[in-house]
Amino acid sequence: MFELFMPRLRVNTVFDINLNDLYAKGYRGIITDLDNTLVGAKEPSATPELVVWFEKVKKAGFKLVIVSNNNMNRVSLFATPLDIEFIHAARKPSNTPFRKAMNIMGLTPEQTIVVGDQMMTDVFGGNRLGLHTVLVLPISLHDEGWTTRINRGLERIALSRLRRKGIWNEEEKKK
Repeated sequence: MFELFMPRLRVNTVFDINLNDLYAKGYRGIITDLDNTLVGAKEPSATPELVVWFEKVKKAGFKLVIVSNNNMNRVSLFATPLDIEFIHAARKPSNTPFRKAMNIMGLTPEQTIVVGDQMMTDVFGGNRLGLHTVLVLPISLHDEGWTTRINRGLERIALSRLRRKGIWNEEEKKK
């Protein structure tokens, strides 16, 4: 069961994702979390570096949808100026927002990547649907809300079990 919390890929940031390699493997869409994946939870807009990354994503041929558990105001203020589709109040790890994002992009699970900073929401939700999951290190832990802090505690338990089973190797984790 704890294997459902294991991402297919672990990287430091979204900038470390090899878009060309994933495109060559047949992936065509990216579902990404917002808070602590793309920017800190209290950052209202994209950094210049992130804007360039979004351009690279689109230029590489990927479709993109932001799926966030945060509210409409937060997600809309971030995504709308960038002309990025989004789903707010997603209730991840529920299957519904992931399926809705794939429908928006017109893609199948085999063509879709999920990028996020949480094993309990992004990775677990994506893995249950057979999506290619990418776990990034959280950008700003001190800005997280209480529900995310609870999830981080649950993540520590899952990590402990994965380590005991020899599935989670620390040398794979990038610092």
